Amino acid sequence: MNYIVFDLEFNQAWDSEEGHSHLNLKCPFEIIQMGVLQLDEKFQVISSLNRLIKPEVYTTLHPFVKQISGIKIEDLTSAKSFIEIYREFTALIDDESILCVWGIADIKELLRNAQYHNLDISIIPKEYINIQRYASKYLHCNKGSDVGLRNAVEIMDIPIDSRFHDAFSDACYTAEVFKGIYSENIKTALYQPDKEKKPQRSNERSRLDTVKLIKQFEKMYDREMTEEEQSIIKLAYVMGRTNQFQSIK
Repeated sequence: MNYIVFDLEFNQAWDSEEGHSHLNLKCPFEIIQMGVLQLDEKFQVISSLNRLIKPEVYTTLHPFVKQISGIKIEDLTSAKSFIEIYREFTALIDDESILCVWGIADIKELLRNAQYHNLDISIIPKEYINIQRYASKYLHCNKGSDVGLRNAVEIMDIPIDSRFHDAFSDACYTAEVFKGIYSENIKTALYQPDKEKKPQRSNERSRLDTVKLIKQFEKMYDREMTEEEQSIIKLAYVMGRTNQFQSIK
C-alpha cells in the first residue's frame, strides 16, 4: 500500500476587457499546478512531484487566482503541458495506491481535466481518503462544517515553513495532518462520479447545492465563511441565473 497525497491549484475564466467570463463548461477549472507526495505505509516519502502547468483553456490568470496562489502568467508560459504532467503523475501510481486529498474537489477536477484532454483515467485509483473530513472530526468541528487546512495546521502545531495555496506546500501540509490524525478508524472510500449526476427531467429545474458551494469557497479562502458572506454568495448566484447581467460581445 502507498498513499498519493496531492493538491491542485486552478485557473478559471476571466475577461478583464469585456467584464464577463468565457467559461468552458467541459473544463471550468483548469489545473495550473500539481503538488504530489507518494508515501509508504509508514508515511515516509517515496517520491514527490511539484509542477507548474502551461494553461491551454484560460491563458489569462484570474486576479483572485494570481492573488491567492502567487503564481504569475510568466511562470506558466514555459511550463510543461497538462498531458506531460499527467503522465508524470500517473507514473507514481500502482495497483496499491490510495489517493489522499483535502476535500474531494481535487479528484473531480483532476478527472475532468484529464477527460478534457482525452487522457486515460482508468489508472486513477477509485479508493481515496478525504483527510479534511477526518481532520474535522479529529478537531471536533461542528457537524456539517469542515476545518480549513491552515486552521488544522495551526491547531495541530505543525511548523509553517512555506506559503499556503501552493499545491506542493499544501500537499506537504496535508500529509503532516494525515500523520498526526491517523488511526485504524480512517477508512478509504470509493470515488463514484456517476453518483454525483442525477438525471434531470425535462420539466424539472436544477437546484443549487448551496452546501457544496459554500464549502468550495471555504476551501478557496481556507477559512469558514461568515453568515453574511454565505448570504452574499447565495444571492450572487441567484442573481446570476436570471441572466439580466449578461452582455453581448
